Amino acid sequence: MSEKFDTRETRDPQEREADLFRRLPGFLAKAVAAAPGLAAHLENHDVAQVTSREALARLPVLRKPQLMAAQMADPPFGGFAATGRAPERVFLSPGPVWEPQGAGADPWGAARALYAAGFRPGDIVHNSLAYHMTPGGFILDLGARALGCTVFPAGAGMTEMQAQAAAALRPRGWCGTPDYLKAILEKADELGLDCSSIKVAQVSGGALFPSLREDYAARGVAVTQCYATADLGVIAYESEAQQGLILNEDFILEIVRPGTSDPVPDDEVGEIVVTSFNASYPLVRFGTGDVTKVVGGQSPCGRTNTLIAGWMGRADQRTKVKGMFVDPEQVAEVMRRHPEVARARLVVSRADEQDVMNLKIEVPPGVDGLPDAVAATLREVTKLGGTVEAVAPGGLPNDGKVIEDARAYG
Repeated sequence: MSEKFDTRETRDPQEREADLFRRLPGFLAKAVAAAPGLAAHLENHDVAQVTSREALARLPVLRKPQLMAAQMADPPFGGFAATGRAPERVFLSPGPVWEPQGAGADPWGAARALYAAGFRPGDIVHNSLAYHMTPGGFILDLGARALGCTVFPAGAGMTEMQAQAAAALRPRGWCGTPDYLKAILEKADELGLDCSSIKVAQVSGGALFPSLREDYAARGVAVTQCYATADLGVIAYESEAQQGLILNEDFILEIVRPGTSDPVPDDEVGEIVVTSFNASYPLVRFGTGDVTKVVGGQSPCGRTNTLIAGWMGRADQRTKVKGMFVDPEQVAEVMRRHPEVARARLVVSRADEQDVMNLKIEVPPGVDGLPDAVAATLREVTKLGGTVEAVAPGGLPNDGKVIEDARAYG
């Protein structure tokens, strides 16, 4: 069992769960009092009663399009940042979306992830995540400094200079996107520079493919990944066990069916929804738009928080059919009107140079006439006609997709 950042990481899961929901009602009461946008979003909901996952699931999910609309109406934060708490920095991410940086030495919760990755006090850390407008570079920079590391804020680009800097500074740790360290190391090889001091790396912002991890391991670099967003900071991180990503402390994670607010069972892929305990920017049931699944069990490293599979794609599957948008919410509405349907997947394709829809539904055996009834509902909800195909339970892919665009655009 490896060293831990603190004792909270090894708490009994039931103890952690009880602590989160003991704290949540009081946090929510203060949050709605301080953030008028959040108060409006949660209007008609008694936050004092949110003492369980079931109660939390009755609150609406806040998704990025809603947040962007609120920010446009009431810039910069749409009333979702706490009043009376001036942010230390303000960032602008594509969308556009404004994000405030809260107070504290490690406002994004990155130090825990870096420690699990093998970073230690006194390390020199070469940080190649971008510092320009978006908070990526600052997220890991502040976490490393809170851990007691010395940070070289390299940012992105100028690969030759980065290789020269790494050869001169002799950093033990490196941070950046998964493939950029490879570019730096290959440039160092080309220039005859020694960058072998780099022993641990924390990557984010893209997929860490197994072949890439193996390439780094052959060079003596242990690479782990974290899942972070500009809105929430580091949500989950990998340890040396490399068997799933471990949920960070002080987050409540839900996986919901895309297009809905409804949690799905463990091991089913769905959208990542997070409630944070960030008093400066209290996002409640914030839908990240990313999909994953809870893998179950606990990490072999001894950390006991929830394990997720990591980033598995995007949940936003809004698709234009015959000039009209079809949303996952509409597929969910069809399912709500037909509770016999366990899961559904709308496949959009082309036939005779026209868009066609085929709704595949998982139904138990012996249910007669359901496809015709569902087809009528599909037309009513989407204003578009389509076929309905019944498949056996478990017959649809478990990849989080509600709408599959199978048209060839080549």
